[in-house]
Amino acid sequence: MPAIPVKAHPIDCAILLCMAGGFPASTECTAAKIEVIRRITPLPVEPPLQLWRCPMKLDASIAAKIGVSMVLGSDGLNAETRAIRDGIDIYHIQQYRHKRGGDSEYIIDRTTVGKYLQNGHFQWAAASYQHGPAWLAEAAGGYTVARSIGCDDDRRPVYGRTCVPTVISTTNDHNGFIRGVFMRYRDTDGTYHIEAIRY
Repeated sequence: MPAIPVKAHPIDCAILLCMAGGFPASTECTAAKIEVIRRITPLPVEPPLQLWRCPMKLDASIAAKIGVSMVLGSDGLNAETRAIRDGIDIYHIQQYRHKRGGDSEYIIDRTTVGKYLQNGHFQWAAASYQHGPAWLAEAAGGYTVARSIGCDDDRRPVYGRTCVPTVISTTNDHNGFIRGVFMRYRDTDGTYHIEAIRY
């Protein structure tokens, strides 16, 4: 029985393969990386990896020879492919501003995070630059601030009183204004790579 032709979108398959290798230098991977950058460049910001456009068919005997799992989850992906997809973090900071003046300060934080769901769909959710991961501050040119909560409070010291251990809360900050899309992805070696698009 002949194979049924499938309309393939090779750029989406190239993105998966090249992202897994950290976008090594090649004509195909350069084109794939350019497409990822185009997708995450506003507006609108699209999912960087669109696996629903990449029909993946692999013979079980070949998969066994190269050590790829053929056990598929409910999303139709094997563990290796899912690890690449789930290793993507993408934040769209539409506006972050921390302004200080005299005794007053204010923060505007309009940030969303893009996530792949277990079923493979992609969705945006409300997030925060200030309370986001530390890599986001580094990618955006900001910094992290550690604040202690607990023993270092305003209570006067009392002899013999033990206090609750100090809890450190770490938040992101930035002097000035941020606007952009920041994506971090993990390759198959576990190395993280960051792309930043400011607009």
